[in-house]
Amino acid sequence: MKKVAITGNIGSGKSAACKVFETLGIPVFYADQQAKALYGDVRVQQSVREAFGDDIFDMHNKLIKSKLAALIFNDKKALQTINNIIHPRMMQQYANWLEQHANAVYTLHEAAVIFENGLDVYFDKIINVSAPVELRILRIMKRDQLTRQAVENRMAMQWPDEKKNEKADFVIVSNNKRFLIPQVLKIHNSLIK
Repeated sequence: MKKVAITGNIGSGKSAACKVFETLGIPVFYADQQAKALYGDVRVQQSVREAFGDDIFDMHNKLIKSKLAALIFNDKKALQTINNIIHPRMMQQYANWLEQHANAVYTLHEAAVIFENGLDVYFDKIINVSAPVELRILRIMKRDQLTRQAVENRMAMQWPDEKKNEKADFVIVSNNKRFLIPQVLKIHNSLIK
């Protein structure tokens, strides 16, 4: 089974591309969703508390995600700290998930920061979903109800598309001008050969 990563910057259209792959019967591991779920794990909460203090938890001991986001998307060292807490656990979940999908021709691992976190070494092929910066900003402002500055802060923590496109094996252009399905089908046909 080929292990394929699908990456792309915030607002690039990764999720839309993944949905097309899923309609083709390809299993998709959504790393960002798995990472968010890990924040409910008591051990993760303890590590986060040790790293960032009690201020990012409410009176019911629940993580205040907006406070954590404000920290990590404005400080590369804080982002690296949270990645060191979350990524090893998430990659263990991914390994378990792969075992459940061992019969698939290939699987997709969806995550925004494959290259930035040096995870590209785990995959046979990498797809980057690329979109113009302004379009990405507008998508995220609308989807997440964030200010332009908050979106730009998050974008600053990711590599530019040009750098990701150079390292990727395949590039999907998500610019509202090129159709998504034919691009996915072309990549899919290449991967099943």
